[in-house]
Amino acid sequence: MAMSDERIILCGANAYEKKYYFNEKFSQIPRSIQDELHIICVLFTEEAGGIFTIVFESDGSVSLETDAAENDIYYDEITSGLLIGEIRRKRRELLHSLSMYYRVLILQEDLTEQ
Repeated sequence: MAMSDERIILCGANAYEKKYYFNEKFSQIPRSIQDELHIICVLFTEEAGGIFTIVFESDGSVSLETDAAENDIYYDEITSGLLIGEIRRKRRELLHSLSMYYRVLILQEDLTEQ
């Protein structure tokens, strides 16, 4: 599979619809990791509101993104920023592993050369 310029959503949660989404393209990720991602996403939206997604960038890096409806007076941008920072710090190893997974299995990079 060649590298593309597309970003692909791994998972996300939506506080407005009270729903969690996991991209079935990545169903081979171990169930324990899927469960951990589910918890991260849902807890984020419960705390800050809005929509939270974990995205694979075209280069294989992992992004954490949040968004809110324009008229959402309950969405907390400050809490949102703090939570993203906390997830990046506390889940650094998980995010790195997800990036490696994507680069090796999806982008088919040979990481032995690095």
